[in-house]
Parts: sequence; structure tokens; C-alpha cells
Amino acid sequence: MNGQWYLDALIVGPTQKGILASISPTVMCDEDFSLITDSQGSQNTLDGILNAISKCKVQHNQLLKEQQDLSRARDDQEDLANQFRQRIVKLRISLEEDDNNQARDVDSERKKIAALHDEESRLKREIQRAEEELQLEEESTHHLKQQTDVSTAAVPEKKVVFTGETGDGANTLNFDVKPHIVYPMEEGTALITFEDEEVAQKILSLREHKVDLGGDCAITLEAKLVQLLVPCQVEMDTEVCSRRILVSNLPKKVEEDRLLDKLEIHFAKSKNGGGEVEESDMLHDSGNVVITFTENNIAKGLADKQYHDVEFEKGRKNSVKVTPFLNGEITSFQTRLSACGRTVLLTGIPAVMEQENLQDLLEIHFQKTSNGGGEVDAFLYNPLGQHTLALFEEDCPTEDQSQ
Repeated sequence: MNGQWYLDALIVGPTQKGILASISPTVMCDEDFSLITDSQGSQNTLDGILNAISKCKVQHNQLLKEQQDLSRARDDQEDLANQFRQRIVKLRISLEEDDNNQARDVDSERKKIAALHDEESRLKREIQRAEEELQLEEESTHHLKQQTDVSTAAVPEKKVVFTGETGDGANTLNFDVKPHIVYPMEEGTALITFEDEEVAQKILSLREHKVDLGGDCAITLEAKLVQLLVPCQVEMDTEVCSRRILVSNLPKKVEEDRLLDKLEIHFAKSKNGGGEVEESDMLHDSGNVVITFTENNIAKGLADKQYHDVEFEKGRKNSVKVTPFLNGEITSFQTRLSACGRTVLLTGIPAVMEQENLQDLLEIHFQKTSNGGGEVDAFLYNPLGQHTLALFEEDCPTEDQSQ
């Protein structure tokens, strides 16, 4: 079959790759063969194609420009996204640092708060301790004030007389103390006190002494120094007793029982400023009386009045003096060893005869100057199997010794 091909139609689409054309064949028969020319249509078709091509180029250029704009916009968006990602990373790091800093700050503040609580507790303890010390100081001040209130006028009266003799006061004591030292003696020992201290020192220097007991019997004794533990410093806190009074300036001729009864009767009466009496005691060394009340508010009023007229005998009154009674508490007590200058300890005494006979022989032996002895003031013998307590008193110097 012979055929002839011609452009039947032109199809232009929105694609950027070109123009899609469709060519369809026209079948002609051999019997009907002729050439058909359409110059006007071809001319129109080419112009249309060119116009279409131009339009497509314009559209293509616009699309390229739009593509470039979109690419630039995409790049800008990607840059902006990268910037945001970097900013997010920085913000995350900053947030983590802030969290860490906040945690450290919180921990530091907690430690500060704990330290402040500890400081508060310490200050509270110091305040409590200071309040306790202040209370103790106030109590001490109150006690001192009570002691200050006891003036010299409130001291129990003691009658004295001037004998015309004077001294320099070198041997006077700070306190009116009469020491009594109880010394437990060992078995088979004796204490001997000489009138002269030099004799005692001579006996000590000889050390061993052979005592003749008569016949062929003799004993050997050893002389040792006597050392006593004596107080060297005593500190005492005193306070006024709220229930006791000290009554002085009492008559001497009234019997003790009658004296105590009359005082109890007088100070038990409320009209005399007294109250119920618990007990009364006589101080035999001073001749004064201590009266104890059952209540605490009686003693001060009686002591403030000081002088009271008490009827010891019918129709006859005596003026007695009432002063506060002081309670004492030893706060410091120091001792030292003191050697007895005139007393010697004799040891190693066997029980060879009766106690009295042996004591007489020993005393006679140490009275003889030929044996190094001298005049004896006191002699005390404690034989084997017995327990004896020796009483030592202060050796006050005589007038000749002081001169």
C-alpha cells in the first residue's frame, strides 16, 4: 500500500521538554491519487507553533525563575532551620548549665540554712547557759547582799577588857579557829611531848634508845618525827539561815534547861514577833543559843529588831541580842604536812609488862638528862592489841617564847 504522510494536528502541552506532535497517515487509493496543498493552514499552524513555543519559553523562564526563587527560599529556610537548631543546642546547653547552677545554688542555700539552724541552736544554748549563769550570779548577789546586811552591829556581843598590854600582832590568826586533830596510834607505840623543843630534837637525832626495865631486861626503841595533816587554806561561802537565829548576851546564873525553856516560850509567841519553835541548842563554847523555827519568815524579823526583853525570872527581864545565824559551806580546802616540834613518836615497844608500869618506866627514862631527855608535858602509850586515838591541839607560843 502506497501512502502519503502529512501533519494532521499540533498538540502543545505544559511540559518543558518540547512539543508533542501527532502525525496520522492518510490512505489513498491508487485510483484516487492527488496532491492537496493547504498553504494558508500551514502558515497558520507554523505561526501558532512559534507563538506556542514563545509562550512556552516565557513560561519556562518563569518556571526557572520560580524554581530559583524556591531554591533560594529553601536554602534560606534551611539556613534558618540550622540557625534554630544551633540556637536550640545552645539553649539546651544553657538550660543544663542553669539547672546545674540552680542545683548548686539550692544545695548551697540548704547548707547555709542548715548552718543557720546550727548557729541558732548554738546561740539558744549560749543564751540558756548565760541565763543559768545570770541566775547563779543573781543568787550569789542575793547571798552576798544578805551577808552585807549582817553589819558589825549584828555580831553577838562579847565582853572584853583592856589589860594594859600591847603587842605587834605578828602571831595573831586570821580566824578564831581551835584545831583539834585526832591521830590514830599504831600498836606498840607511844607519844611523848617535852616542854622544850630542843629536847625533842635531841631525842630524834639519837634515833635509837635503849630503855632499861630493871634486872637484865632492856628494850630498844626508835624515835620518829610526828607529822600531821593540817589545813593551810580554807575557803567558805556563808549565807544567812532563814530559819535560825543566834541569841547572845544571856544571863550566866540561869540554868541551861530553864534558859532554853524561857527562850522557846518567848520566841514562840506571835506578839513577840516569833513563831513555832522547832528546837533550841546551847553553844557551850560561846554561851550563845541557836533557835530554829519551823517557818522561814520568822528569823529575819527578830534579827532586824536585834534586842528583845525576855523574862527569865518572874518580874525580872533581861535584854538579849538576836543576830542572824550564818550557814557555812566549805568551797576550798587545802592541807599540808606539819611537823610537831615538841612531840616524838616512839615505836617498837613490846608487851613485856603491865601497861601502867611500862609507861612509867618509859616516861622516867626520857625525863633523865643523861638519856638526852628533859621535862615531859604529856605521855601516851598504846600497847599491842589496843586502839588509841591521840588528840593534838595547836601549840600556842607562851609569852616568853613570843618575846
